[in-house]
Parts: sequence; C-alpha cells; structure tokens
Amino acid sequence: MNIQVLPEHKLSSVAPLKQFNMEKKEVELILVKEQNGVQYTNSSVVASPSSRGCSPGSADDVVRETWGKKLDFLLSVIGFAVDLANVWRFPYLCYKNGGGAFLIPYVLFLVIAGMPLFYMELALGQFNREGAATVWKICPVFKGVGYTVIIIALYVGFYYNVIIAWSLYYLFASLTSELPWLGCKHPWNSPNCTEPQHINGTILGNRTSYSKFKNTPAGEFYERGVLHIHESRGIDDLGLPRWELAICLIVVVFILYFSLWKGVKSSGKVVYVTATMPYIVLLVLLIRGITLPGAMNGIRAYLHIDLKKLNNPQVWIDAATQIFYSLGAGFGVLIAFASYNKFENNCYRDAILTSTINCVTSFISGFAIFSVLGYMANQHQVNIKDVATEAGLVFIIYPEAISTLPGATFFAIVFFIMLLTLGIDSAMGGMEAVITGLSDDFKILKRNRKLFTFIVAFGTFLMALLCITNGGIYVLTLLDKYAAGTSILFGVLIEAIGVSWFYGVDRFSEDIERMTGFKPGIYWRLCWKYVSPTFLLIPFIVIVTSGELRYDDYVFPDWSNIVGWFIALSSMLCVPIYAIYKFLTLPGTFKEVSKHTFVLIL
Repeated sequence: MNIQVLPEHKLSSVAPLKQFNMEKKEVELILVKEQNGVQYTNSSVVASPSSRGCSPGSADDVVRETWGKKLDFLLSVIGFAVDLANVWRFPYLCYKNGGGAFLIPYVLFLVIAGMPLFYMELALGQFNREGAATVWKICPVFKGVGYTVIIIALYVGFYYNVIIAWSLYYLFASLTSELPWLGCKHPWNSPNCTEPQHINGTILGNRTSYSKFKNTPAGEFYERGVLHIHESRGIDDLGLPRWELAICLIVVVFILYFSLWKGVKSSGKVVYVTATMPYIVLLVLLIRGITLPGAMNGIRAYLHIDLKKLNNPQVWIDAATQIFYSLGAGFGVLIAFASYNKFENNCYRDAILTSTINCVTSFISGFAIFSVLGYMANQHQVNIKDVATEAGLVFIIYPEAISTLPGATFFAIVFFIMLLTLGIDSAMGGMEAVITGLSDDFKILKRNRKLFTFIVAFGTFLMALLCITNGGIYVLTLLDKYAAGTSILFGVLIEAIGVSWFYGVDRFSEDIERMTGFKPGIYWRLCWKYVSPTFLLIPFIVIVTSGELRYDDYVFPDWSNIVGWFIALSSMLCVPIYAIYKFLTLPGTFKEVSKHTFVLIL
C-alpha cells in the first residue's frame, strides 16, 4: 500500500499508521494540523467498503456518518439554496433592472464569485469532515468565524420559520370553496376595503401603483387577518403572540425536528419531497400561467432588454447581492452538508451543478410569476409596473391573482405547498448547520443529538414567538436587516481571507487534489484569493451605509437600530474575541510577535 505524505517543507512529523489485517485498504484523509507553529499530519486509514473500519490507536478516528446516497446530498444542497427568494426576489429584480440586461451582471458575478465561494465551502467541509467551527483546525485563529456563522444561522431560524408558518397558515386558509382573501365581508376587513373590480384612479388617488394599495381583500387579509399589524403602533407595541400562527409555528418546528433528529440519514430522505415538489408545482403554475390572457405581456416585460440600465451602479449591486444570498454561502450549511460526503467525492462537479440549477430555477420561476402578473395587469387595465412589486408579491399580489382563476382553490393549495416546501428544506439546512457545527465542537452534544436537536428547535420556537405578535412584522424586519445582513457578509469575507491568504490557496488546492485527483486551475485560485474577497466588499459596504430602517411608511425608532447593531455585533465579535483568546493561550506567541505586529494582525 502506497501512502502519500505532504512535501517535507509542509511536514514536521507523521502520525504512525497501525497495521491492519491483510485486506484491501485505502487512505481516506491526510490532514494538516498546526499547533504552536508546528505542523503534522493525521492520517486516517479505512478498510475497503465491504469491511469499513477506523484506524485503531486514535481516539479521534471515529467513522463519520455519510449520506445514504449521493442524490441525498445533491437534493439537500439544492433544497437549501433554492428558497423563497428565488420565487419572489429574483424575478422582480430582473424586471426592475433591465430585464434580460440584468442577466449580464448576474451571470458574471455567478461565474467570478458565486461559484468559487460555493466550491470553496463544499471542498472545505468535505476535506476536513467537520462543521463550521471545527473546520478551522486548518487555521485555528479563525475559528471565531465558525461561531459567527453558526450564530447567524440560529438567528435566521428565529424569523425564517415564521415566514414558513405564514405559508402554512395560508395553506390551511385555502382549504375552502371560497378563498378568504376574495371579498370584503370578513371580520378583519376595514370599512375602506375595496374589491379589485371597483378600484379605479379616483380610489387610488395619488397612489400610482396598484401594488401599494393595501385596502384590497388580499392586502387586508395579509396585514389585518394574518399579521394583525393594525393592532400595533410599532416595534414598541408588540402585544401577545397570535395563537393561530403559534399553532402553525409549532407544526413547522415539529417537521424540522423529526426531519433532523437522526442526522443526514433522515433529512436526506425528507428532501426527496421538499426539494422536488417546488419544481412540480412551478411547472403546473407555469403551464396555467402562460394560457391566461395578458400572460405574454407579463413575460415580455420580464425579459425586455434595457442595456441603459447597466449604467446604473445599483443594478450591479443588486446582482452581486442577489447572487450571494441566493447561493447561501456563509451560513455554514454547505460546509455541514459537505462534511458528510465521502472523502473522494467530486465536490467540483457538485458545486457547478447545484449552483447552476439554483440560478436557472430563479430565472424560470420568473416566467411563472410574470405570466400571472401580466394576467392581473390585464384584468385591472393597468401597466405591469403597477402590479410588479417585491414586497407583498408572494402573500398579496400572487394570491389575489390566483383567486380570480377557475379552480382557484386548487391553484392556491399547490402554490402554498410550493412555498412551504421551499421554506422547509432551507430551514432544515440552517438548523443542520447549527447542530453539526456545535456537536462537532462539543462531543457531548453529538452523543445526545436527539436531545440537542430538540433544544435547538424549541429555542428557535420561543424566540420566533416575538415575530408572531401584532407587531411581530417589525421584529422580523429588524432581524432580517441586522441578524443576517452585514454580519453574514462580514463572516464570509473573513472566511475567504482565512482560507485564501492564511491557510493558503496552494495548500487548499492540494487538499482538493487529494480528494478529487486533480488540482483546481489558476482561474479558481485567482478567484479565491482576489476576486471573491473584493466581490464581498460590494454588498457589505452598501448594507453598512444603507439608510434608515423602514417597513412601508413606518420608520423604526433610533433605539431599535441600536438593538439591531448589538444583534449584528453579537455574531461578528466572535472573530476578534476568539483570535485574542487563541493568541493568549498559545505559549510563546507574544515572545515571537511584537505588540505592534499583534495589533496589526487583529
């Protein structure tokens, strides 16, 4: 058996390999570790698939759980990356920013930054076979980045599960012969409620956009029937949780718990439903949409090419931000999922395939959305721009359009099943990142995975209760802005710097070569080292310098922005705090590094 070791300039000592019985074996992992400036390799030897085992003599060599099938992993990654934003955000951004012209910066950023970051995280997790925190044994001073992304993933669960609960509430409400957002005869409707057929320029007044008129039956069902926002004066007047939404939230949390409690063996089977169902429903909605009157007008508006829009820097910023959030890098999910792969898995092919599917899904969903928006504009005799909106598209505009179709109940049910499944597998990914990241770091949690999964799920439920109060939408908006805005971009930026500049692109490329049999080309190495960090600075600067926080016409008070920055800093500060801790606990560090240099490093 030939065992390859690292070149001498990267190796100080090699852990001895114990002899096994005479049977076919293979080296699974040769991993560089660094302690106090000394590097060594830890080689784990496993038997052939027919008689798989661990290397004896090492307490750390525990066989890691792997995906039941390769398809389990692919569907899990696709299910996580393809979420609600693919349905409502990308089509609107494409329409707003020049239609087909928007695809130019979008595809450009996908190729030079999105795919490289996606590839980097999959390779990082697969090679080290660890979660987001312990994967930084490759460069221990950056372990705080792992805690940063774990905390962010936990924060996102506080409010993302609420959006899934809204989808479930709408699904239950659709199980009637007459959809509840069809008329103005319900207890939640205001005296100003106006049915769509009676809306004209006189009623709209100074409002130039139909989508901003909130007194339609669909608008009032969302804001008054579901959110009860009219019973709150703002974020300082939350009220009690709504029991209807609380029940929906409990159902969502139970689904997540029983999908994750046994690890990837259980979650890998759930995604066969949650990751494929949206495509079936999207196909049904697309076929129905393109047969509606006015559908072609909507599709033409979606695809119209306005190259002059590319002169606007905001178009490029929107493309960069969308590609980053759409692929889902930085939440620790890709690292966690990849850590359960077989060591020799071709993560390069997986990165290209799944990131491409994600972006193609976004593009195709635009046809299903804008064909219906074209129909709606035709019904009300208004322009497409008057019904196309990002806010409220999924829970107001699209449900209203569906309610006017023959068989409206059926199409409403399948639409909200699609939203539910889109949300569930994305939420599963976020929760798995937390569970894997912490259980790999604290072995007692791994030994009690079922209990730990329950604690995480129940904890997110308790915090999510704040988001289902009368003023819960304000809490959700605050968390969406600060919990996963600046902080996630900061985390991925430091992650990219840590891998490319401190661990080293060359060493990282050699790790990938050990797994796949080939080294990444110069293009990928240049992207990792220079392009990706620069790309991450664009949305980071934009979000940091963005203006006041608002929800429609409500302006958040100053104290809420301060609270928001505390939330953001609670995750970001893990990076410098752990770096300081690591320097303080490594003997001899301060003897070798001057105080001035130490400050510069931090």
